[in-house]
Amino acid sequence: MTVPPAPAHWLTQAVFYEIYPQSFADSDGDGVGDFPGVLAHLDHLQWLGVNTIWFNPCFASPFTDAGYDVSDYLQVAPRYGSNDDLVRFVAAAAERGIRVLLDLVAGHTSDQHPWFLASAADPSDHRYIWADVPADEQFVASPGSRPGYYRKNFYDSQPALNFGYARLDPAQPWRQPVDAPGPRANRAALREIMAFWLDRGVAGFRVDMANSLVKDDPGYVATFALWREIRVWLDATYPDAVIIPEGVEPVTGGPPAFHADFFLVIHQPHSSLFNNGGAGTLPWIEPAPCYFDAEGAGSTDTLLAQTKEQAAQFGPDRPVLLASADHDFSRLACGTRTAEQLGAAFTFLLTWTTVPSIYYGDEIGMRYLPGLPNVEGSVVYPTYNRAGARTPMQWDDGPNAGFSTAPPERLYLPVDPAPDRPTVAAQLADEGSVLHLVRRLIALRRSTPALGLAGELDVLHAGYPFVYLRGGTHLVVLNPSGRPVRAPIPTLTGPGELLVGDGVAVTDGSVVAEPFGYAIVRLAAPVSA
Repeated sequence: MTVPPAPAHWLTQAVFYEIYPQSFADSDGDGVGDFPGVLAHLDHLQWLGVNTIWFNPCFASPFTDAGYDVSDYLQVAPRYGSNDDLVRFVAAAAERGIRVLLDLVAGHTSDQHPWFLASAADPSDHRYIWADVPADEQFVASPGSRPGYYRKNFYDSQPALNFGYARLDPAQPWRQPVDAPGPRANRAALREIMAFWLDRGVAGFRVDMANSLVKDDPGYVATFALWREIRVWLDATYPDAVIIPEGVEPVTGGPPAFHADFFLVIHQPHSSLFNNGGAGTLPWIEPAPCYFDAEGAGSTDTLLAQTKEQAAQFGPDRPVLLASADHDFSRLACGTRTAEQLGAAFTFLLTWTTVPSIYYGDEIGMRYLPGLPNVEGSVVYPTYNRAGARTPMQWDDGPNAGFSTAPPERLYLPVDPAPDRPTVAAQLADEGSVLHLVRRLIALRRSTPALGLAGELDVLHAGYPFVYLRGGTHLVVLNPSGRPVRAPIPTLTGPGELLVGDGVAVTDGSVVAEPFGYAIVRLAAPVSA
């Protein structure tokens, strides 16, 4: 089986925008976001310049894990509207040059899914993993007439679909091979689900827990062989569609199964840049000074090492997504990081050699809100509360931040109570706002090949300031620290043309950056490292 190399198609030109559907826009006043609400604000996304939307799960669900517990893959959750509402949105987005990706929860369902309800009543059903005794803490007692225990993936309410085991064990006869009838049925179901939504206009999927399918799978070899099989089908049937994993695809000895990788908040490259230890950060990531912090004690070493490693593993043309934040992590504006510091962060995000992904609200500097109640599984550990990153988009200065006329007690989550909270309406009126800066940066990236994936990268100074050259012509200078810094760059001659920036001076042989300074400079002549 051969997978062709990824073409230089639309993914390499993408600027992603992640929408948490519960919290983005409410059209009917019930305090929960919906697709008609997103449609009403589609002009905002077109104006901003993003060209790819990633929706968090929008399928029918009892919402014990905010939709990552699916009870029907082929129906939109009623709280968001109907299938027709989603199809209308996808078509309207396409008219504006915007593609839509859905979140595919491939490895498990809700315990309310008809598949599981049937399996819990029928000992001959093998769509899920069942054992006579609990082999470990991942097994949960059967809720139905079927005796025994089922294996979960995360919460108890998320039974793992049976894609087989890479290693069989006579002592555990319930382990099934990957080609057993149950695993084969689930592989076929994945294709059916994907085809259903691709036929309705979506551009692909971000796959949740992509490496969770085959169990006891050292190196995830069998799991990604399964995904490679799906990729071959996808390329033959829907050649313009993409699949992107949650995280980084491991090297398994075969061609890549996915079209890209994703440096998410659970990965050290992202954490080393943005994890400032504020509330809502991941407790299993060892705290360390992050680079984008006023103390200026961080390092770009992890980022540069991972960038080099990714290129060595999959080649320099392999797209890698990097997010400002996401639904599982504190926002970019978190803890001590203020709006003043976001200019350097967004300039980096939109000029680095990754595909940028902006989490809704980050473009106006919405803040992570600590101490919120547990809503639909948002609290995972005592110190890890995801609710603070899922609050309603702050469209205006109204009491519910644009969530129609819903009274506060009916809101899915409360809005930022601060009197000076950033809003879209206020920042639209302010040319110096974070929102206008992000729009300028997106436009510059999309119009300047040197700043995209194809532009060459030369790092000229890796500390504070972070100075790098794109395409030999565009100099990027970042100083997220709260102190002035200088870097000698002997090859620089002359100031060049400032395209975007504040607080940076480029002279012959050096760069000086004021606290929180950032700049993109088009040089008069090409420069080498």
